[in-house]
Amino acid sequence: MQFVVYTNFIVLILIFIKTDMKNPFLALVLLSGLSGCSTNTVSISQNSSLYNYGLYNANGQRVNSILSESTLLNADIVLVGEWHTHSGVHLFQAELFQQLSTQNKPIALSLEQFSRADQQTLSLYLESKIGEQYLIDNTKAWPNYKSDYRALVELAKMQNSDVIAANAPKNIVTCIGRQGINYINKLDPQQRSFIAKEIDTSPSLYKERFMQSMHHGTASKNEKLYAAQVTWDETMAESIVNYISQNKGTQVIHLAGDFHVRNGEGIARVIKRIAPELNVVWVSPVSKVQSEQSGYQLEVNALPARYVQKAHQQAAFKALAKRGEKTQCQ
Repeated sequence: MQFVVYTNFIVLILIFIKTDMKNPFLALVLLSGLSGCSTNTVSISQNSSLYNYGLYNANGQRVNSILSESTLLNADIVLVGEWHTHSGVHLFQAELFQQLSTQNKPIALSLEQFSRADQQTLSLYLESKIGEQYLIDNTKAWPNYKSDYRALVELAKMQNSDVIAANAPKNIVTCIGRQGINYINKLDPQQRSFIAKEIDTSPSLYKERFMQSMHHGTASKNEKLYAAQVTWDETMAESIVNYISQNKGTQVIHLAGDFHVRNGEGIARVIKRIAPELNVVWVSPVSKVQSEQSGYQLEVNALPARYVQKAHQQAAFKALAKRGEKTQCQ
């Protein structure tokens, strides 16, 4: 039996919440069940590769040109869900941003991959006041920054587009996952500014989907984990809305793990609540195109299995759990 896992950043944080990681196989279950990076497979033809992709609309019809899609061109915000480290998805993101930037309106790039605490350093880099290695060393840049996000940031830098460090800091979200939403009351004013003003944990279809993915753990623990998940969504959404309110007429392209994007239930749901006047569309990677969907579909081939033997995967999760223990909560 193959254990096929495509890592989603949200699940890495769940692993870091060590109270739920006493059983390494539980981490496997969480990852395979919750990950926005689908474990579906697709038949790969002799002429296809991981760089291949096809964009389809909600009706399952092929999009031949991004510049002919009025839905994309007229959107205030385009949310692009990703399977992290997928070559085809990242190539599409770069080409989408490049093509939309040719229109007669300003465009900004927004990233899950940097937190609000990184914004000042990221802005200094865009202004060429610091170098790339200093940027990486002095932010929480993801390990795959150079391979998967560098090209997009450099494109934005070249054309003087803003880049929004949209996410909540990992350490704060980790502690919310351990202690629950009331942990935010322990934050000092600066720390509190790094996450959204409102964190809505009330029932929703999105919450149902999240809870259905949590096959283990008590109801109380799962509520804490959901609070951590929603802190990401709320913060990214608020960061985007705040930017647009200060930069009227700018189109924002936001990249995030697909669980945050799919079906408009994560980030888009929050944007619609706090800024219903904004026009939001989303793109989700799929291994099989279907009709009657709620957003665009990016058809790509499956990534290779990260692990084939369960023992190898369990060893990897044990190592991740130990890394998570370094986070100290108040």
